[in-house]
Amino acid sequence: MSENSKIEWTDTTWNPLRGCTKISPGCKHCYAETFAERFRGVAGHPYEQGFDLRLVPEKLSEPFLWSSPRNVFVNSMSDLFQPDVPDAYIVDVVKVMVEANWHTYQILTKRSERLMNMLNGPVRFAAHYKHIWWGVSVENKCYGLPRVSHLRKAKAAVKFLSVEPLLEDLGDFDFSGIDWAIVGGESGRGARPMKKEWVERILRICRNDKAAFFFKQWGGVSKKVLGRKLNGRTYDEMPKIRKNPMPSRQERSAAARSWDERSARWSSHAGPSPTVFLDPVLTA
Repeated sequence: MSENSKIEWTDTTWNPLRGCTKISPGCKHCYAETFAERFRGVAGHPYEQGFDLRLVPEKLSEPFLWSSPRNVFVNSMSDLFQPDVPDAYIVDVVKVMVEANWHTYQILTKRSERLMNMLNGPVRFAAHYKHIWWGVSVENKCYGLPRVSHLRKAKAAVKFLSVEPLLEDLGDFDFSGIDWAIVGGESGRGARPMKKEWVERILRICRNDKAAFFFKQWGGVSKKVLGRKLNGRTYDEMPKIRKNPMPSRQERSAAARSWDERSARWSSHAGPSPTVFLDPVLTA
């Protein structure tokens, strides 16, 4: 499992899927793809198949095994709502989040229409839980703002935007019903620039709608050089964490065993299970 994530707005990453496909300009310099493709063909590695999509059902039980409550970024190395992921597998992932409710889950997707349809349909049983946060990626007006519209139409207790990489001024878009915005510039080789006034506009929108604002980074080739401060201060705001009691170790172990048994039905959909390597602790 991945612990102590260096992603500023979460604690841990959980990847019951691996791999994805590019669908919009925000995907151009995908850190997850770059990482995964380094290990294509390495026998036994989690990314032996590179960034090809695969289910990882052996990880469904993982949240029950962590020793303390944490914020969990779900599918940092994939996208839960890709078209080739079965509805029933998405339902199982969500059922784990509902059951292991002492953690806070942060789900992020670019497939916003499917997120909307699933939340208003097969996973509506989870829509009212405040420990599950549902979010969409927003990089520009053309691709990002329609995702915001889909998210606003979805039935969910907590909704957020990951506006990273921010590639242009988004204008004064409809932010109603959104609880949180994470904003950041692109980092690494070939990083596209982000302007201060674009960020400040989103901050004003958050303030007008009484939403939390988190400024992740300015980005650039070396993100540490430009840092995280906006107008001389750091913004680390988040929605209120819903704290639920954590069961005993024995109860959590029993739940993990139950999910290990239930996940066996997905074995024909998954690739070879690694036994040595751990998922990466992401730094992007």
